[in-house]
Amino acid sequence: MKISINVCRKILLNNENTMKTVSVRELNRNPSAALRAARENPVVVLRRQHPEAVLIHLEEHSILDDQGIRLALATSLYREGSVSLGRAARFSELPLADFVRHVSQLGVAVTHGTAASVRQDIDAIQKWRQHSSSAMQAL
Repeated sequence: MKISINVCRKILLNNENTMKTVSVRELNRNPSAALRAARENPVVVLRRQHPEAVLIHLEEHSILDDQGIRLALATSLYREGSVSLGRAARFSELPLADFVRHVSQLGVAVTHGTAASVRQDIDAIQKWRQHSSSAMQAL
């Protein structure tokens, strides 16, 4: 997942405090410490003394408050397969139907599998609904 360069510049240039550093080895050994440090300041991850990545705490730096960032992150995470459709919708703070519409307009598939497997799923849902309706009418 990528965050725009403008968002990164805003965080790094507007930071009043100094950045922290952590080696890849330290990050592997104790990721919680790096995440705690990122609450206060951006943390630069070093590999062989060269910058490899920057950890930033999304809530503390108000990134998710910027218009469209939450939706863009949710869309990217869903597109990459990192989160489910439902989790991405919750993260985006959109109703599921609206999130499905959004990703569909971007050309991101909301169903996976072959046409035959999707048809099997539809048939199974219809049978379940019929069975549920029959059970409710019997009550």
